[in-house]
Order: sequence, then structure tokens, then C-alpha cells
Amino acid sequence: MSENKVNKNITTEQDDPLFHDTWRLLKNYRDAVWNLELAVQQVRTTFQIEYGSTIEEFLDSIYLAGADVGGTKLESYAKSIERSNKMLTLLASAVEILRSKHKHGEQYYWLLYYSYLSPQQLQNTDEIIEKLRPHIANISHRTYYRKRPEAIQALSAILWGYTSKEHLKILDKFFPENEE
Repeated sequence: MSENKVNKNITTEQDDPLFHDTWRLLKNYRDAVWNLELAVQQVRTTFQIEYGSTIEEFLDSIYLAGADVGGTKLESYAKSIERSNKMLTLLASAVEILRSKHKHGEQYYWLLYYSYLSPQQLQNTDEIIEKLRPHIANISHRTYYRKRPEAIQALSAILWGYTSKEHLKILDKFFPENEE
């Protein structure tokens, strides 16, 4: 297969905004995890200092007393942390579905893991490829750059559903809009 033909099949953020959303989510994953961990630690420390108890003990006592924390700074922190945690949980779930159900799931998982999801960001593509060698036989730079967008596209289909242009064309063949 020629390089031009390969490149035509690779989805880019210009082709599909959902690909762009997934790519941005992956690019910001490590920062999101870090910020979430910091936010939780900051709230825990603040509670320990201000109230002399853990968050869980504090919330249990408020709920038992029937107090409403609606509209408070506490509620705002809790909602922000909960929203971030849900986003990270959704991504982790989608990655696990990709890994266990997709025909190339194991390879795609490791591509995404070392490119975006591992706790420590690797320094460059050579390091990523070296880490991928036990998981993907004969991986080269060219293979890495070809398979990485495929992995992102597959993850995008799980996260956002089958609404990409490619899948809509397939659905149109089975369910034409202008049936008479």
C-alpha cells in the first residue's frame, strides 16, 4: 500500500471534530489526573485543618444533622472534583472496552498507554517505540505513526458513539434518509 493511500485513511482533527476532542482529551489526560489528585488532596488537607476531621466524617455529620450544603464553596469543590472524576472514569472505561473488545484492542491500548495515559510522559517517540516492542512485534516509527491515529479513532468511536463521517456513510447505506 502506498504512503498516500495510507494517509488518506487516517483521520485527522480537520476531518472529524470528534477525533480532535478525543485527541485533546488524551493530550490533557496526565494534567487532568494530576490536577484532580491535587484538588482532592487540597480539600482533604483543608478539612483536616479547619474541621479536625476527614471529609467523610464531616459530610456524615452534616447529613446526619440534616444540614444543606447547597450553594456553598464546599458544594462547588465537590461538584468540580466529581465532574473531573467522572470524565476520567469514562475515559478509563472506554479504554478498557477498546482493549478487551476491539480486534486490535491490545495493540491500541499499549499505543495509547505509552503515548498518553502512562503516569510519566516518555521523552520522545523512540522511548515510546522501545516500550511498545514487547507488545507490538516489529514496530517502527512509520507503523507507530500509522496506528496511533487508528487507535484514537477507535477510542473516539467508543467515547462519542458511531457518529463520525465514516460511520454515518455506512449507516446511510443501510438506512437511507430519503426512502419513498
